Amino acid sequence: MKRMLRLCLYTITVVALIHCPQVLFGQRVSDEDLNRTVTRGLDWLVAQQSRRGSWDADGMYPSAMTGMAGIALLAEGSTTSQGKYAPNIRAAVDFLISKSRRNGLIGDDVDDKYIYGHGFALLFLSQVFGEEEDEARREDLIDVMTRAVLFSGQSQTSKGGWGYVSARDGNDFDEGSTTITQVQALRGCRNAGIPVPKEIIDRGIAYIRLCAIDDGAGGIQYNIHGGGGRPPISAAAIVCLFDAGEYDDVFVPNLLRYSDRHLASVGSGSDGFWHYAHYYYAQVKYRQGGRQWEEYRNRLFRRLINDQDNNGSWSRGPIGRVYLTVSNLTVLQLENGALPIYMR
Repeated sequence: MKRMLRLCLYTITVVALIHCPQVLFGQRVSDEDLNRTVTRGLDWLVAQQSRRGSWDADGMYPSAMTGMAGIALLAEGSTTSQGKYAPNIRAAVDFLISKSRRNGLIGDDVDDKYIYGHGFALLFLSQVFGEEEDEARREDLIDVMTRAVLFSGQSQTSKGGWGYVSARDGNDFDEGSTTITQVQALRGCRNAGIPVPKEIIDRGIAYIRLCAIDDGAGGIQYNIHGGGGRPPISAAAIVCLFDAGEYDDVFVPNLLRYSDRHLASVGSGSDGFWHYAHYYYAQVKYRQGGRQWEEYRNRLFRRLINDQDNNGSWSRGPIGRVYLTVSNLTVLQLENGALPIYMR
């Protein structure tokens, strides 16, 4: 009789957890609240798009902001030919193609962080390519991305990283966050079928490993010269390593433990570094899935929904509304599974 009672209680518990995951993981953000938040955000975003198809951060960084905004629109499920935001995505693609220079740079070399812009633009175009149905535009994208990959390789420093500008223009300076953006963009291109020399990515991964703090704590420093452990860069590094297929050695678990200690609780920060950190940390937890994702998702999504302004954007941070809005929209749409680079 006791055995039968225990079996019944176990069955009831399992059924409850399957049908009511909030019992285990906390109150789940409703689909209605999530969809409303995302729709308001995307509609605000497209209203900010310029006639040329671009976005910027208070007049700066049009290549980076256009690439990131395009990614947020792709995450909804629209493509260049289908979906609510197809015209906006096409316009963004056309703008970035128009910014492709003869040497392969996507952007303007007067930009003091043009390698960032180049990286996010290239990542966006690599995600567009697979769904592009127009043959002429596909050829244009192949040409632009092929030259862009070569430019990335030529801009890599002697140590294997990237800085805010090319190695030549920046006296061989490099740092972790720009390196991570480049490696993710190059992986996106390789996945799309664009030729990417293996040694470029391998040297970038090696640079990220060199930025690790040599004390067993697992954090990533600003660059190989120091700067102390940085949770935002550490989370971004994990994403980069996951993209490169590196999961199981000692280095990655140490990074995961370090990031979990500093970021899993979501915290109370609201500056640009907080948004940057959770833009990447959310990608990490989503790929881990299961309880790791659900518990973090519920805390993060609830906060992002509460922080959204009445006009649909986010503004709590110094970088600007477009950057904050596209970062948060990308995170809130990870579960759509629309972008190959973010898929589990």
